[in-house]
Amino acid sequence: MSMNTSIKSTALEPGKNSGAGRRILTIYGMVFLAVLLFGLFAIAKPQTFPTLLNFQLLASAKAPLLIIALAVTVPMVTGKIDLSAGYAAGLWQVMALSWQVHGMDYRLAILLCLIGGAVIGLVNALLIELAQVDAFIATLATGQVIYAITMWYTGGQQVTDATGARAKAFDELATWSLGPIPGPFVVAIVLAVIMWAVLEFLPVGRYLYAVGANPAAARLTGIPRRACVAGAMVASGMLAALAGVLLAARQAGIAQANIGPDFLMPALAAAFLGSTTIKPGRVNALGTVLGVFITTVGISGLQQILPGQFFLEPLFNGLTLIAAITIASMASRQRLARADAKFTTTAPPPTTPPQSSSSPAETSMVDAPAGAQGKEN
Repeated sequence: MSMNTSIKSTALEPGKNSGAGRRILTIYGMVFLAVLLFGLFAIAKPQTFPTLLNFQLLASAKAPLLIIALAVTVPMVTGKIDLSAGYAAGLWQVMALSWQVHGMDYRLAILLCLIGGAVIGLVNALLIELAQVDAFIATLATGQVIYAITMWYTGGQQVTDATGARAKAFDELATWSLGPIPGPFVVAIVLAVIMWAVLEFLPVGRYLYAVGANPAAARLTGIPRRACVAGAMVASGMLAALAGVLLAARQAGIAQANIGPDFLMPALAAAFLGSTTIKPGRVNALGTVLGVFITTVGISGLQQILPGQFFLEPLFNGLTLIAAITIASMASRQRLARADAKFTTTAPPPTTPPQSSSSPAETSMVDAPAGAQGKEN
């Protein structure tokens, strides 16, 4: 049996008897933080930060990041984690341009990228569900293999369209706009809304959350657990491929061989941060959008206040990830402690003397907090 180190969906919402102030702070605390950060940087840099131009530049540049963050969000709903998404985006960014340089129609190149992303997701699912490799290890390994393939294919060099072989329509994927709003950002937001609607209102969304909360209980209730995990991984792979395509489109005929891994950490930070807000304890699409907003505003604001300090972005992403995981872990332990205390208080006294060996009843008592956790979710 593999080690269970994957991400679990745990209930962090305040209890039913909590005051209105605490509930609002728990659910919308990150929203208040986002507004506070924006306000502080707007005051500190009023000429450059709160401007339409800054919004357009950030929205266009961070749209692929938002899509990659959504890509890692889907498996996290099922209690898994996908560390290959950033590497996959880097690979498909290279291939989307390289295939066109070699004469392929851009529409076919995009289609092949999406199919390739689905294949990578399926490979991850097979490793996790059939080979029983922990999701963290499996996707980290496939990510390294993908990165090796990218470096081998490119020789570690840029892929450049020196002859203008790529289609003009391909570049327009990154340059179109809806009024003042950049087109790639519109695409990312539409995907986030679709994901939110699916997870919140459709049966498949409830199945995914049930699998993430308690896989054993989900299987016993007839939910196709393996199909849910496989579908989540395939969706993650296709979203990463779409992000790679948009990256290639916005770089004017240049594809960086090593760009993919740079997106993994901020995407994970945004997804983890998003799990502490809106639906606390449940990874959710709107929370991921908010997480990307907070990291983008924070990094952009700091870089404008302290220009030229290139360590700020990885530092901010790392601290954000630590803070999000710490908040989730502390709240999860508190929730489990309350569930354990409630179970101990309400449990009837034993009618038989305790036995020296572990009995089924004792096993159930040990597993009770996990079951309570599953119910809460």
